[in-house]
Amino acid sequence: MALPPEVCIRGAGIVGRTLALLLARERVRVALVVPPTDAGKQDIRAYALNTASRNLLESLRAWPDAAHATPVREMLVNGDEGGRVQFSAVRQKVDALAWIVDVPALEQQLADAVRFQPQVEIVSEPVPAPLTVVCEGKASATRDALGVSYAVTRYPQHAIAARLEAAQPHDGVARQWFSDTGEVLALLPMDGVQGHSLALVWSVDQLRAPALLAQGAEEFNVAVSEASHGALGALKLTSERAAWPLARAIADRWTGTMPQAPGAASQSWALAGDAAHTVHPLAGQGLNLGLADAAMLADVIRQREYWRSVGDPRLLRRYERARRADVLQMSLATDGLQQLFSHSAGPLPALRNWGMRGFDRTRLLKHWIANRAMGLKA
Repeated sequence: MALPPEVCIRGAGIVGRTLALLLARERVRVALVVPPTDAGKQDIRAYALNTASRNLLESLRAWPDAAHATPVREMLVNGDEGGRVQFSAVRQKVDALAWIVDVPALEQQLADAVRFQPQVEIVSEPVPAPLTVVCEGKASATRDALGVSYAVTRYPQHAIAARLEAAQPHDGVARQWFSDTGEVLALLPMDGVQGHSLALVWSVDQLRAPALLAQGAEEFNVAVSEASHGALGALKLTSERAAWPLARAIADRWTGTMPQAPGAASQSWALAGDAAHTVHPLAGQGLNLGLADAAMLADVIRQREYWRSVGDPRLLRRYERARRADVLQMSLATDGLQQLFSHSAGPLPALRNWGMRGFDRTRLLKHWIANRAMGLKA
């Protein structure tokens, strides 16, 4: 890169690489910090990406092929006492409610796109730039060094992730079960609509998680099959298991000015993705929120007045204002659902399942909720 970068992006995950490509498309010079990775560890992550995220990634030619992005044609959400909510792509008049995307495949698509983008320079260490964007994830060291408060509310749960093979085809249906103890099990379809492969995301009590992780494969298969009420027949573990503690969090500031030596040019910073916020995974919206951050920041920079630098503090505050409300709304919604199913005493179980059945019959409200989840405003 002949000229110095205008933006330095710290963090080369999905959000960081997407932002780099979006800015490069606007002829903004980008330095992308790519740290060393552990190539020997199996990556079993899968994300539910909505229509807005798919459109964004397709515009960058970074959407994975059909083998690694399975459309969700239907979503079945089950309560603990017969409550049930069903969402259908046909009723929404869309091709899919979401797509379950294999993370390694998506990361490879983005890495290939970045490699052929002349506006993006890969660097191993942060470099000075008018704007530094921190996309390092929820454990961001840069965010902490900047003195940003990251308010974390911890759930008494861990998420367990794995890949499974089902005896019956999943038919492109995403299935979810809420238990009366607040645990949430999701089986997400993979490997095409007629596939048998599933991505498991199981939010369990933090005291129960170690026992589930220590189980042999056969014992674990039985536990998941029981928790999913045998909906897809026998289940077989086909990967390693991973687990992490669950929390929701949000940074008190998303933008600011970098510390600088006297007389040095002013530089600014902004947070995006999990470095700025995390939510409970029960709605599958975490990465969608991060990609929306990248899209908004790139759009604010694209529409800036010609005389403003990419690091102009007023410009960056536009980004923060635009994203904070949406993130807070989703954070409160997922937290409310988790809290609703975490209590089993008194009349609450009957009331929440009655509410689920009633909601399932409200066509207009369901349509609006589904559109919001897909990243659509209407």
